[in-house]
Amino acid sequence: QVQLVESGGGLVQAGGSLRISCSASGRTSSSPAMGWFRQVPGKEREFVAAISWRSIFTYYADSVKGRFTISRDNAKNTVYLQMNGLKPEDTAVYYCGAGRTIVRASVGYDYWGQGTQVTVSS
Repeated sequence: QVQLVESGGGLVQAGGSLRISCSASGRTSSSPAMGWFRQVPGKEREFVAAISWRSIFTYYADSVKGRFTISRDNAKNTVYLQMNGLKPEDTAVYYCGAGRTIVRASVGYDYWGQGTQVTVSS
């Protein structure tokens, strides 16, 4: 089992920056790949970014490429999502997931956190 807890969400103005974190505990070695997804009411969970165990591979959704950066600190069992140039359309609940391999599909992640709200005002 892996437990995930997101933090760092909040309200920010368009053009601003925010860094959200995901702290993992439990058998993290069994699910080394980490991903960030986001969801708004009435829509499916949308892939944002993913990172492999040693940070060799990173994937980004086209909508956030060049603005968001995913990183991780394995010594702290924490994954980060640095979000710059935020837009109102980035408003969503952001979830982190843990899985065995780095993929863009949410079904590829076995464990999820409870989410953190990010709201971008225009």
